[in-house]
Amino acid sequence: MQFVNFEKGCAPEGLTIAEVDAPVLTDDKVLVQVHAFGVNRADTLQRQGHYPPPPGESEILGLEVAGEVIEVGTTVSEWKVGDKVFGLVAGGGYAQQVAVNPLHLMPIPENMPYSSAAGLAEVFLTAFQCLRLIANVKPAERVLIHGGASGVGLAATQLCHYWGVESAVTASSQEKLAHCQQNGANLLINYKDKNFAEEIKANWPEGVNMVLDMVGGDYLNRNLHILKRDGIVVYLAMLAGRYADNLDMALMLGKRARIQGTTLRNRTDEYKSALISDFSTTCLPAFTSGELSVNIDTVYAINDVAKSHARLESNDTQGKIVVEW
Repeated sequence: MQFVNFEKGCAPEGLTIAEVDAPVLTDDKVLVQVHAFGVNRADTLQRQGHYPPPPGESEILGLEVAGEVIEVGTTVSEWKVGDKVFGLVAGGGYAQQVAVNPLHLMPIPENMPYSSAAGLAEVFLTAFQCLRLIANVKPAERVLIHGGASGVGLAATQLCHYWGVESAVTASSQEKLAHCQQNGANLLINYKDKNFAEEIKANWPEGVNMVLDMVGGDYLNRNLHILKRDGIVVYLAMLAGRYADNLDMALMLGKRARIQGTTLRNRTDEYKSALISDFSTTCLPAFTSGELSVNIDTVYAINDVAKSHARLESNDTQGKIVVEW
């Protein structure tokens, strides 16, 4: 089969199409013919040499795929050959075939193309995990979402709207903020022009129940300032840097605030299975009804896979980058 090869530390242009043996199917897995795969920052970090796959997982890039089941292990009863599926893999997604845990797959919603399904799992499961499992947000509560025009940001905004949770978002341009508004955001903040903490205080004086932050850097104390008592700040990335400047412990204690980091890739198979099952029951029907949708920025052909990484690293995307075979 073909796959996307790379040398650790290479630039996006170093991604090339090469040949490798197809994965060997074990009794407890299903083999999926990949028609499209999502591109994530974890992929770009792994290419750069900063984010190795979990032990025992494929060294091939790729965390989410959409395609068709072409072979089923002898102990698998959840799927049959010909099923159209999408879901998570811990590695190996940038290939024409991948062996997948059957409990990490979901049926592609009716009338959804492979390209959209390939961009659904990682962002919506990440947002769902943060909002529901970690923060347990409830209707009428308020959430601040940094990186509002990112794939995860837009998914989180949609989920808030779907659940009756008010959301404020930060983004770097009016165009991006307009896109956030179309996805259900209630309060729009251009962080290039305005201090997000001051804007929250002016519009929502009582603050927010949760902050979803993928920026990091010097945001921490400002996040705490606009957090309600017993609120939570959830970190899932550090685009502005790995170190927070001078955490105000008095502020954190006074708010009884929780600060939690989270990842998805290195979670256990059992955790991912439970998360996917919960999401499938709670949210997947809404993609058929149109109440939730996948935001796709660009779909690239496989020969343009290098462009997909370059685009993501330029920070000018609005939604998911997807590559089709």
